[in-house]
This record gives sequence, C-alpha cells and structure tokens, in this order.
Amino acid sequence: MEHIYHQGKHNKPVFILLHGTGGDEYDLIPLAETLDPDASYISLRGDVNENGLNRYFKRIKPGVFDEKDLVFRTKNMSVRIHELSKTYRINQDNFLAIGYSNGANILASVLFHYNDVIKYAILHHPMVPLRNIELPDLTDVHVLITAGKNDPICPKEESEELIEHLRKANADVEVFWTNNGHALTQEEVEKSKQWIKKMSSD
Repeated sequence: MEHIYHQGKHNKPVFILLHGTGGDEYDLIPLAETLDPDASYISLRGDVNENGLNRYFKRIKPGVFDEKDLVFRTKNMSVRIHELSKTYRINQDNFLAIGYSNGANILASVLFHYNDVIKYAILHHPMVPLRNIELPDLTDVHVLITAGKNDPICPKEESEELIEHLRKANADVEVFWTNNGHALTQEEVEKSKQWIKKMSSD
C-alpha cells in the first residue's frame, strides 16, 4: 500500500489519512495541514483498483460492499498500521485515523473487528461496513462521526445505525450533523479541529 509519511512535532498526534473512492495519498494532506500543521501524518493510497479508481476494498455495486473482500482488506489494513508503527517508531496509541467516505468505511470496519489498532478516529460520511457481527469491546476508543443529513451516497439512517453499533460496543462517540450532502464541509473541518484539541487535552 503506497503511502506518504511526514514527520511533524513529537508532542503532536500522528494522523493516518484514508481517502475516498477515486482519491489518492495526496487528497487529505491539505485537510491534515489545516487540522494541525504541526502534526505528523501517514497518508495511504487504497490498493484496490475499480475501473481506474483507487479504493480500500471491493464493492459489488455502489452502496453494496463485497463483504468477503472487506474482511480480507480490513485485516490487511490492521497489519499495515502495526507495521507503520514499527517502521516509524511511533506509539500506536498516538495514531489518530481520519477517513472520508470509502476511507471512513474501511476504518469503521477496522473498529468493528479490532480494539487494539486505532484508539482515535474521525469518520467523515461513513456507512455501516458489516452487519450481524459481534464487535469487540471499544471502551478505550474515541470516535468523531461527521455526516450530512441530505447525503445521497451515505443516507442519514446509515450513519445513525453505525453510531448505535459503536456505542453499544462502549466506544465514546461524538456526532456532528450538517444539512449538506456527501462533500466534506468547512463546518466539519472546524468540528474536527475542536475534537482533536479536546482529545489532546484529556
């Protein structure tokens, strides 16, 4: 999985950046620099090619995930994050993962399967990755979900169901709604900034 690593200040979080469908490892770098210009970041390019579009897992059609591939790619992502922690000598507890759309979905799937990979996550416009599975105990996991009430790709009900699953697994979940669609808004960026500062001060 191709990636970019940028070393920031040592007392700052390390962002893991996961783009949306059709994006690449450069897409969320401006977001990371806006959220905290002093933070380090690792930006990963999805290694699944869908008609020329980069993704983190396969899908059968828009809105319908290839669940077998998703489980496989979720395990690979968890292993990759562990490897990056060792490669760059970063305490994994300092990772703060940020995913948008497809990136948020693979990140949500990581949380659905593992409680020792990511402790802090921002999911922009996520869907429920899998159903009918038992989540691990996410007591020490903190999640910010931002979503649009008029999102045609990720319906409001999807985000609400995801929030319910994570909270039932004891995750600390904060939610921020906009009246917009699927695009990432400045409101969401500002909320993410506030949430990161709050997590850093706790």
